[in-house]
Amino acid sequence: MVRRAYRQRSLVEVLLPDADKLWDPTLRRIDALLEDEVLVDRVAEALAQRHRQSQCRGRLGTPAAVVLRMLVLKHLHDWSFDECEREVRGSLVYRAFCRIDGERVPDAKTLIRLARLLDEPVLKDVLARLVALGRERRVVRGRRLRVDTTVVETNIHYPTDATLLADGVRVLTRTLRRIGGRVRERTRSVARRVFEIAQRSRTAGSRVRPRVRAQSKAKMKVLYQSLMRITRAVVRQAEAAVARARSRRQAAPLPATIELIRQVLAQTRARVLRGDTHYPGKVVSLFEPHTEIIRKGKLAKPTEFGRLVKIQEAEAQFITDYAVCERRQSERALWAPALDRHIALFDRAPRLAVADGGFASRTNERAARDRGVRHVVLPRQSRETRSRIARAALRWRTGSEGRISALKRRHGLRRCRYHGESGMQRWVGLGVIANNLLVLGRAGP
Repeated sequence: MVRRAYRQRSLVEVLLPDADKLWDPTLRRIDALLEDEVLVDRVAEALAQRHRQSQCRGRLGTPAAVVLRMLVLKHLHDWSFDECEREVRGSLVYRAFCRIDGERVPDAKTLIRLARLLDEPVLKDVLARLVALGRERRVVRGRRLRVDTTVVETNIHYPTDATLLADGVRVLTRTLRRIGGRVRERTRSVARRVFEIAQRSRTAGSRVRPRVRAQSKAKMKVLYQSLMRITRAVVRQAEAAVARARSRRQAAPLPATIELIRQVLAQTRARVLRGDTHYPGKVVSLFEPHTEIIRKGKLAKPTEFGRLVKIQEAEAQFITDYAVCERRQSERALWAPALDRHIALFDRAPRLAVADGGFASRTNERAARDRGVRHVVLPRQSRETRSRIARAALRWRTGSEGRISALKRRHGLRRCRYHGESGMQRWVGLGVIANNLLVLGRAGP
């Protein structure tokens, strides 16, 4: 049964009369912000969706206030679920902050199950409430807007055709054994071929002699053909197991995995055997199939594997909205929705709206002016022809790079540790919420 909070006196107040001196001032202000009834009610409403009668039946579950505060604490410090459980259990201050006090600390598995209920609409509502609290405290006024994008990587290894085929063989073999099917052990032969392909690829580059390079490529093609033959055999065995499975529930993961592996086989055939390196719809992970191949022109990391994320800010480095972009969505298409979201949050258009050159177009400038933005700075012209306001606005825009860097270093947005597309939404949303709470806490009363 869902409940909002525990009902008892704080353990810190009982044991330590001067316990307020143990609190960090910023953490104390964040604690006061999370006392907001609207935030707790929204989380409690989300937890009630776990079962149809969670609000009136069943054993007492973890309170909504505890779930919200533990997730906030986890993303404030970029902890894992196990680290969060351990730190809260061993600290009186964290027990008081999470409103646990003398009760049992929820274990990591319980927190994982409850965190999955906080989907994108819930986190967007929590973020909108924090924007309203920032307006009440006059930390953010909505007079300025800056928009930028970044890449949040998914938790995958570097994808090659050989390793993807090896992943497919391993996953299908493991799943077939789990449902009780007889399967031939082929993982060792696959591993040998993958290792030899990696060794041959060292002498298949442009720095070696043409004769050696041709021999290495020919040998790699033979190894890939052998690897694809083994993979197709395992796929056929998995399809036969699905056809004769008594329980559809046990064999439920197999059809989706088989379809992904067939896509990997098709792209390997096109890329390696036919030389078509521009094969559309490439699969780069069997475990995170929503991952995209993104090239943003960075010298240190020219190719990234993850999802494009839009971050929009107002004053005081306060993030007012975020969005995990759809696949193959351009930056120019994000400009108008960012303006509309800003107007919905602040009931007026910003005086200044600025972004980098990826958003620049005459259509976007016209869209901003039609919505009432006084100064629109999307750098299409050269530096010599820019006005003084444009130069100052672009200097302010570079602060978004620092905010994205802080999100990645402090709140873990460098790489998503949650699974699936919904996990990406939850990881980014909780990181943004933790950032805004930190901004409000440091701003003071």
